[in-house]
Amino acid sequence: MSERLAAQLAKAVGAPNVLTDPAELAPFLTDWRGRYRGAAQCIVRPANTAEVAAVVKICAETQTPIVPQGGNTSLCGAATPDGTGRAVVLSLGRLNRILAVDRQNNTISVEAGCLLAAVQEAARAADRLFPLALASEGTCQIGGNLSTNAGGVQVLRYGNTRELTLGLEVVLANGEIWDGMRGLRKDNTGYDLKQLFIGAEGTLGIITAAVLKLFPLPRTQTTCWLNVASPSAAVDLLNLAKTVFDAQLTAFELVSETALGLVLKNIPDSTRPAAASPWYVLAEFSEAAPAAVESWLAKQLASGAVADGVIAQSAAQAKKLWALRENISEAQKIEGISIKHDVAVPVSRLPAFLERADAALASAFPGIRVVAFGHVGDGNLHYNLSKADAQQNTAFIDSQPAVNQIVHDAVHALNGSISAEHGIGQLKRDELLRYKSPVEMALMRSVKQALDPQGLLNPGKIL
Repeated sequence: MSERLAAQLAKAVGAPNVLTDPAELAPFLTDWRGRYRGAAQCIVRPANTAEVAAVVKICAETQTPIVPQGGNTSLCGAATPDGTGRAVVLSLGRLNRILAVDRQNNTISVEAGCLLAAVQEAARAADRLFPLALASEGTCQIGGNLSTNAGGVQVLRYGNTRELTLGLEVVLANGEIWDGMRGLRKDNTGYDLKQLFIGAEGTLGIITAAVLKLFPLPRTQTTCWLNVASPSAAVDLLNLAKTVFDAQLTAFELVSETALGLVLKNIPDSTRPAAASPWYVLAEFSEAAPAAVESWLAKQLASGAVADGVIAQSAAQAKKLWALRENISEAQKIEGISIKHDVAVPVSRLPAFLERADAALASAFPGIRVVAFGHVGDGNLHYNLSKADAQQNTAFIDSQPAVNQIVHDAVHALNGSISAEHGIGQLKRDELLRYKSPVEMALMRSVKQALDPQGLLNPGKIL
């Protein structure tokens, strides 16, 4: 890094917040999965929006690429710099203030570096619910959630991050600050600019704060672990539950026996909640009378729609059931690298996707291990592939382009999406070209050119 750039950045954020020592840089240069490793001139840690704007202006003037980074929990390499070493990594972790809670407007205003768990807790302290819920909520930050349009387990009831956002503050590529921190549910004054930045993975601007929706805190929640015979049976059960409980059904997760097996093997204190089954559903009902849920489940057991199951009798038991679902990614990571897919298809076509993809992959790669789980309530499946033997898995990982084509072709044939909630990052950048129309790609490039003409914001991601 040049002495001039170092001096300018140190003046903007303070010398202690410009990290250049290789040992200090290392955690910021590798993604959570260990798939991507990059290089950077330094890590810059601003403390507020004004400092972010100052850093961006310096980088714009010196034509220095910027990689925004939150909790560094991306599964697509979206927050990892490339290998050229030209970039500055802009870490937003110090922008971690809860700015305001408006109980009467049901909104919370927060800085982008706030941990998701901290936002949830601030909402609970005000007797409100912020419903975005992810396995990584203790480490991921709101800015990253916004930049990837995170989904999580309660999209079925509350929508993804895009639906939970009313306003944003964004530092633009030239260092100007756009203040869109309005907690309005109706605002028809032209283009809805905030939607450009949500899901853009830091390629169009750097989100520094947001106004988010809150909801009444549920007084009762009933959590169930249910054995089902197949994904088709799970979809049928979903629609039966929605017919009876409508918005009181707040989560409906699908877990395969293979996925559960990895958790039981690799995560301490994990226990099987019921008899073994090919597939499981983890369902959550909010504000529904527990007796009504129990009565409904008794009917499903009697009809054979559910083979076995348990209902959590306490918050601690519910937490243990959720841990089985939330620890799947960690359990698989312990087993080694896998080829991950985060896909979405219409809910009605989810069984068809699994049937087609499983068969095609088994034919092309005998002995493949499919770890399938996800949000059946909104058609979003995490479909992760590996070989149980470490040596065979190394060779299998080299087949990623062929594996991706099989999976993504099956998704595309069912009118689905190759990314539901993880984003594009580096992982799916080239795949995007295969499934987006030339018109869509041209429109996306036009937006990028208009907002970031020098191409300095998170280069190499998405486009």
